[in-house]
Amino acid sequence: MKRILKYCVLLLLLCNMSAMAALKIEITQGISSAQPIAIVPFATAPLAGAMAVDIAQIVSDDLTRSGRFKVLARTDLLSRPSTADQVNFRNWQVLGQDNLLIGRISPEINGLLNVQFQLFDVYKGEQLTGFNIPARPSDLRGVAHRISDIIYEKLTGQKGAFSTRIAYITSQANASGKIQYQIQVADADGYAPKTIVTSTEPLMSPAWSPRGDKLSYVSFEGTRSAIYSQTLTTGAREKLRSFRGINGAPSWSPDGTQLALTLSKDGSADIYIYNTITRSFRRLTKSYAIDTEPDWSPDGRQLIFTSDRGGKPQLYRISVNGGRAARLTFEGSYNARGRYAPDGKSIAMVHRVKGQYRIAILDLKNGFVRVLTKGKLDESPSFAPNGSMILYSTKDGLNSILAAVSFDGEVHQKFRLQGGEVREPAWSPFKAQ
Repeated sequence: MKRILKYCVLLLLLCNMSAMAALKIEITQGISSAQPIAIVPFATAPLAGAMAVDIAQIVSDDLTRSGRFKVLARTDLLSRPSTADQVNFRNWQVLGQDNLLIGRISPEINGLLNVQFQLFDVYKGEQLTGFNIPARPSDLRGVAHRISDIIYEKLTGQKGAFSTRIAYITSQANASGKIQYQIQVADADGYAPKTIVTSTEPLMSPAWSPRGDKLSYVSFEGTRSAIYSQTLTTGAREKLRSFRGINGAPSWSPDGTQLALTLSKDGSADIYIYNTITRSFRRLTKSYAIDTEPDWSPDGRQLIFTSDRGGKPQLYRISVNGGRAARLTFEGSYNARGRYAPDGKSIAMVHRVKGQYRIAILDLKNGFVRVLTKGKLDESPSFAPNGSMILYSTKDGLNSILAAVSFDGEVHQKFRLQGGEVREPAWSPFKAQ
């Protein structure tokens, strides 16, 4: 029991340290028809009462941030049940709640904690789902996100992405006044950021491997740009061969064996494919124009990329086996940085509207373009692995921040970093370590 209390005190210290540098999320627009749900604070056994992690609050924040749910304020709770026999469904019906989440946390003899939760349909008066989850005190935030994922999928039919992570680049002046760049990785809610690499030279284009165990990125350390691949658990990194000129825009294939990238080693900037097994490069496009920003289709058979071969930046698609590239975008004079939706049916991109750069969706079936954002300089879109949200960078006054918009354009969020700028986000796959 003393060991459990010691873990909890340590966790409190770690939480306070991490929160200082976490991204702060502000919901700027949600859905008026969001589904009402009541989430009761989890009951704790006597010796677990000092725990720093409020699981119910994390779940509330997750579901609220999705824009799909309206969580009942704690001050409006009529009771705080922790077991099914304590639930009076009539009370929650009077409050207009569709669903109810209750839970409890208890210590186990092996130093672990047991987290139990139950989700109810208030009007049917029946349990929809529930689990017992053993966890170390240091893992409770992860357990909370897992619970959020389970609830989200149960009530929406779509897999939750609260347990995933995001990578992004920060920049701020150090003690000597020189700009310092970092690639950081944090939980999807901006919590617990970890620095992956630090440099006084620019860092660009972070990209997740499909297993979520590596990041590739561009670094300008040394005399020229180079692409690196770094393992997150060990910090070990590998430098791809650096050629004269442009080495940029890495993108992992769905099977993790290849990287699409932009090189100018043969003259113009073209798309190449690097085989991570044979360590060989294969040129895919051959154009006098600039071909850049490749992205793989979910089935791994095609790549989209940005090219000005028609005079203005537009999106094109090409088979990974080569051949003729087909133009995809025709609406507007600027469409760039295309990123496939996880289902492969649409593409998020930067679309210029009357001199302003915004995030838009291109429907690949009918070619229709739908603008989602209203900023002046929105860029670097990245899909959540379930396709529900798109993370991107934007300007907030003079500062660069991150923002997110739902696929339907109804939910909007801003991610702010205290004392610095943040840009080029990349949302991890489901299997992020």
